Amino acid sequence: CSSDLDGARAPDAVPTLLPRLAFVTPDRTTLPTLSHYASLRMPDGSTRVAGATEATRGCKHRCRHCPIVPVYDGQFRVVPVETVLADIRGQVERGATHITFGDPDFLNGPTHARRIVEALHRAYPSVTYDVTIKVEHLLAHQDVLPVLAQTGCLFVTSAVESVDDRVLQHLAKGHTRADFVRAAHLCRDAGLTLSPTFVAFTPWTTLDGYRDMLRVVADLDLVAHVAPVQWGIRLLVTWQSPLLELPDIQAVVGAFDAATLTYPWAHPDPRVDHLQQQVMQLAGVSRARSREDIFSAICELAQVNVVLPARAAIPYLDEPWYC
Repeated sequence: CSSDLDGARAPDAVPTLLPRLAFVTPDRTTLPTLSHYASLRMPDGSTRVAGATEATRGCKHRCRHCPIVPVYDGQFRVVPVETVLADIRGQVERGATHITFGDPDFLNGPTHARRIVEALHRAYPSVTYDVTIKVEHLLAHQDVLPVLAQTGCLFVTSAVESVDDRVLQHLAKGHTRADFVRAAHLCRDAGLTLSPTFVAFTPWTTLDGYRDMLRVVADLDLVAHVAPVQWGIRLLVTWQSPLLELPDIQAVVGAFDAATLTYPWAHPDPRVDHLQQQVMQLAGVSRARSREDIFSAICELAQVNVVLPARAAIPYLDEPWYC
């Protein structure tokens, strides 16, 4: 391994990255144009055509709930800078003005990540992008955050998952509630929009814990940053998931469901499962409702009083990220 690659496997282990939104497949089947895929919604109401690529494959972390872990088992591989840029070039030539980096964690290799975004910005100064970064990496590599902002990063998705330290420990997330709060402030100070994602409902979730999560996000002024579906996400226990090692999970899961490729589970408190179903029905009702409006309705369902400060709109992809 080369230290320049931040501990990743050598790039010769990576197959050539094909343009993920090519117009013609090898069998000559024509695919939809980029405009048919998810697009970026800007604060002024305008949209940008979005493309997608990856700077790395896999992830060096082993969060218990992540479906990537059984596949990569803590390993990740970098994609050469020139390959990533060629992929982006093909999409920019087809109209993309924004790029989503689909890496499970963009800062698994911080040196590589920095090279990628600086090369992207040199080649296409007007092209914006977004990335996904773990809370612990936002703290450990906070010197990179201003670089992201300066090179066109519009927002950072981060799998916060919970604000309950006990739940975070069960999930082996590698961060705490206090870390999340600090990361939110660091991103704001750097001029980055932080978009948290959550696994709001787990076997350890309580009604009071759910209400606490709503309050914390509101206190951090991040309500508009959270896609409504995130308020109802339920923990998936997948094939060979490290979650199955936990006695608490073993006690609640049923037999493996080949149709969903998951182990179904029921919460010990039926009221929690009922709330999750209500939240999901509400979150998916209307895309025309604002995030703040849906959040207020969810607070009413959860029977919690939260005062929302007025905030400016933020950029976001119109297809929610399930992280």
